[in-house]
Amino acid sequence: MRSIVPFPLASAALIVLWLLLNQSFSPGHLLLGSVVALVGGWLLAALELPKGRLRRLSPIVRLAGLVTADIVRSNIAVAQIVLGIRERDRASGFVRIPLDLRQPYGLAILACIITSTPGTLWVSFDEATGTLTIHVLDLIDESEWIRTIKGRYERLLLEICA
Repeated sequence: MRSIVPFPLASAALIVLWLLLNQSFSPGHLLLGSVVALVGGWLLAALELPKGRLRRLSPIVRLAGLVTADIVRSNIAVAQIVLGIRERDRASGFVRIPLDLRQPYGLAILACIITSTPGTLWVSFDEATGTLTIHVLDLIDESEWIRTIKGRYERLLLEICA
């Protein structure tokens, strides 16, 4: 059965997503959604993704809370910059952060967190040195960004993924 449907949860999610997007549960959409789900599962299997393992649930909940709060706070700060509410010289810049995290899924989650937070952008990651480079819209203190990424996000991601 695994050769036909290698990722059953992903395939089921694709069928549900297909039906929701088409707003129809007709036999034709169900059949077409099933074909899309099967092909999607086969494509995922062709990628040969490394096995991931979650260790504990409590750090996931803490990380989600921190990320949500940081995104809200960052939205307010960027809105103030864009609307001209904060009157001061703004300097954007690049920050290089040495990471201990090497697990691919942890790095992918960190990339999503950084990129989804307004005012920051994941630029590159050097696997050889473990150095992450991000761009910050309103760079005041580089060391504060390093402490934030390492202390708030990387520490929890190491608990979750390592």
